[in-house]
Amino acid sequence: MSNAEHEVGALLESREQACRDKDIERLMSLYSPDIIYFDVVPPLHFSGSDAVRKNFLRWFDEYDGPIGLETHQLKVAASDNVAIAHMLHLDTGAMQEDGSPSRSLWLRSTVCLERTDTQWLITHEHISLPVALDTMQAVLDATP
Repeated sequence: MSNAEHEVGALLESREQACRDKDIERLMSLYSPDIIYFDVVPPLHFSGSDAVRKNFLRWFDEYDGPIGLETHQLKVAASDNVAIAHMLHLDTGAMQEDGSPSRSLWLRSTVCLERTDTQWLITHEHISLPVALDTMQAVLDATP
């Protein structure tokens, strides 16, 4: 693993922990001010750190307590100044609104990053649901 790939992996671990802790300041420090973010919730496309911050706060508020977030099948490719990563996330936790004891939801994430003079920042993120439309069941094996 290259040094750049290691640095990006560390940033993604920090991102995961900030999400678990609902630490919006630490989380947003990892994103470019010009972030482009695609999500599975309306309006589906968020531009800029203010819009992304509001979307994360909305997500945090869905949970009663911490968010369980696990990363699986992480793949990182990085050059000196640009990186891309893709992974699966298992998102779990007790919900606020409906009082259900727990949510368990698989998500796919693709993250693009650029290195500034001092750090890596996430510049683009795309979240999707890995489901088979005929059954609405999670599909975690991407092999044909």
